[in-house]
Amino acid sequence: MDSLMFLGFGLDAWITIVTVLGMFTILLFTKWRSDLVFLGAIGVLYVTGVLDAKEAFSGFSSTSVITVGVLFVVVAGLTYTGVLQCIVKYLLGSPNSYSKAVTRLMLPVAVLSSFLSNTTVVTLFVNIVKMWAKKLGISPSKLLIPLSYASGMGGVCTLIGTPPNLIISGLYEEKTGEAMNILTTTIPGLFCLAIGVLSIIAMRRLLPDRKVPESAFESTGEYTVEFLVPSDNPYIGKKLGQAGLFHVKGGSLIEMHHFDNVPLAITENEPIMGGDHLVYAGRIDELIDMAYSHKLVSADHHIFSIDEVDDYRLHTAYITFGSRLIGTTIGGSTFEKDNNVMLAAVARRGERLNMAPRDVELQAGDTLLLVCPKQINFNTSALTNDLHFFDSDEVPNIGYGTLISTAIMIAMVVVSALGIMPLLQCAFLAAAAMLICRCCNMEQAMRAINWEILMVFAGSAVLGLAIQKTGIAEWLANGILDVCGTNPLVVMTAVCFVGTFITEFISNTAAGAMFFPIMYEAAEKLGYEPFPFLVALMVSVSSSFATPIGSPTHMLVYGPGGYRFSDFLRIGLLMNIIILAANILIVNIVYPLTPLQ
Repeated sequence: MDSLMFLGFGLDAWITIVTVLGMFTILLFTKWRSDLVFLGAIGVLYVTGVLDAKEAFSGFSSTSVITVGVLFVVVAGLTYTGVLQCIVKYLLGSPNSYSKAVTRLMLPVAVLSSFLSNTTVVTLFVNIVKMWAKKLGISPSKLLIPLSYASGMGGVCTLIGTPPNLIISGLYEEKTGEAMNILTTTIPGLFCLAIGVLSIIAMRRLLPDRKVPESAFESTGEYTVEFLVPSDNPYIGKKLGQAGLFHVKGGSLIEMHHFDNVPLAITENEPIMGGDHLVYAGRIDELIDMAYSHKLVSADHHIFSIDEVDDYRLHTAYITFGSRLIGTTIGGSTFEKDNNVMLAAVARRGERLNMAPRDVELQAGDTLLLVCPKQINFNTSALTNDLHFFDSDEVPNIGYGTLISTAIMIAMVVVSALGIMPLLQCAFLAAAAMLICRCCNMEQAMRAINWEILMVFAGSAVLGLAIQKTGIAEWLANGILDVCGTNPLVVMTAVCFVGTFITEFISNTAAGAMFFPIMYEAAEKLGYEPFPFLVALMVSVSSSFATPIGSPTHMLVYGPGGYRFSDFLRIGLLMNIIILAANILIVNIVYPLTPLQ
């Protein structure tokens, strides 16, 4: 196939280029599952013969991918024994200035993210930071972006802190036969973290002062709920006034329409018909009680049985990027019926939308107030595929298990750092210890493994292999050398610069896998050991600060902070440049460039 050349590339290379571009286009502009997109890309490369079977599925046997999967179990043990909650309880305190508050927040978050999933850490901290900010008299939007940034910068500090580090180190070991130490990136990471904290403090005026979305729900008199008159309702044929549905306790009727969906001029004499829709504004608890007493049901279905009338809770959820709800209305779908919930109100950028909530066309970051049965299990509910709840985590029991899981984690890191045992073996032993010591059970461990992320990791490694095998990496490396010359610092900076901004739009894992062969080829062509170049690449592909889609943690704080897309751009572009400069400086001090032997 490679005998057919066009613009210097063979057919295999062009198939790879089209596959990679098509994959990223789909990820950017559609809501398709990322794991299926990566699997599809692997399938294309295999079916077209670009990669053989062993190469196409090598990602699934990659030590770095397996390590990530095993570490999910280790993190589950720490989570369910309350290690994170225990740390949070004693670290934040009551600082008397914004500078101290940012420092007290970012440092422990970064340390935790060095060993744990940064999404786990941020999920835990979001609600705590909101309450803490209120106590300190600081807008949460001034602290939630620093929270997300700290988790990303902290993850860089160890090989297990962020997936790109594991991917790049795994590819390096396969290429050279030499394993990187788990603390390889610690000094560069800590230096960049310190610069990042100082930069946030210096640029705090660029952080927005947004109204928290929940503030739109604090006045219970502003909730809006839509009910349906079922066909067997005893009040059918009566007038609104006679049935007691015009003047109601705790609220007022603001909209009504019959089966023809045409809004009516509301009067006490309007007759009630089966299938009527009634929209009330008022206190959610009293409106639900009224609906029960008058035999009304939710506009989609009846949530509560007679025995469950008082058995409900209000939950706040945020629409995530990539959610299937974006661009839809709750009224135009079976969402409520499928998930056994009822939508009470919608807020956007801290303001409750003054319209029937089921008619709102939803956007990423919108805040939903949902009426849910108390017994709903958020860990297994399909709701979490499209929404993120910050009040649904299981409450762990803090006790001996907390100390045991902490000791297991520390032992894993120390044994690996001293080179006594490879990281993968340490991770397996730590995961087994977590289960044996009952820090988590089998069900919790399996639930903690994110199979979608593992598929993305495996797919990323395969794409990197295809880019290298087809000569694309060598061609790009030559192109970079032609533009940047033979100065190794300039070449390192150029590749890291592109990597930093590419990862604003694609998975940092995919960016790391794609740029590994390019950076490796460029270093070898310059006649230098690739190791320092790859350490710099690790930091750069995890330094995405300028868009809310650049990191899953940015998405987690986007809704709760009431942010706009431009809020991240305003401070994030400068952060990208600052951390890039700090990265290049410290890497070349800690790991001086060494000519190839």
